[in-house]
Amino acid sequence: MDYEKVYLYPNSHAGYYPGAKPIALKVVFRKSDGRVLGAQALSLDGPAVDKRISVLAVAIQMEATIYDLEESELCYAPQFGSAKDPVNFAGMIAADVLNGDLPLSHWESVNGGFLLDVREPMELAVENVPGAVNIPLGQLRGRLGELPRDRDIHVVCRSGQRAYYATRLLLQHDFRAHNLSGGMLSRYQTGILEGSMS
Repeated sequence: MDYEKVYLYPNSHAGYYPGAKPIALKVVFRKSDGRVLGAQALSLDGPAVDKRISVLAVAIQMEATIYDLEESELCYAPQFGSAKDPVNFAGMIAADVLNGDLPLSHWESVNGGFLLDVREPMELAVENVPGAVNIPLGQLRGRLGELPRDRDIHVVCRSGQRAYYATRLLLQHDFRAHNLSGGMLSRYQTGILEGSMS
């Protein structure tokens, strides 16, 4: 069981350049030393996936670690990628996990935990999880008293970015917080679409 996985959903290229499409990216790495073990990617922008999987395949072959991924210097052009490539972002997220700065949880392990949704109320009209408590990120600092200190808190947003900020805030206030990797976007990959998360 010496492995962990991260999910992320970056754009295929710089968002200000027309035609950017999201990439669903999963990177698997060893917890003991950070070695990259595997990856999966999916996007409507096929060349964007091919490029990232090729980079990750070389990383695996060279026995690279997630620390190597976060420091990789990859080609940047707005129509082909972002200044920080999705491979870099995957390395940064994974490094935060290994360094203890980002405790992770995954949808399949949430049962019985407290689910905190830090999205805005209007986002809940589109998609929500029964039993989740909604405290938008901007209100969280003032509403810490509403959260349990004796249970694991699984923090979710759309893709994981706001949940990262919320998790860091909760950890600084001695809560048992975990960022749900990939947020609501990764929920469909697990098949957990119905039922209460109390």
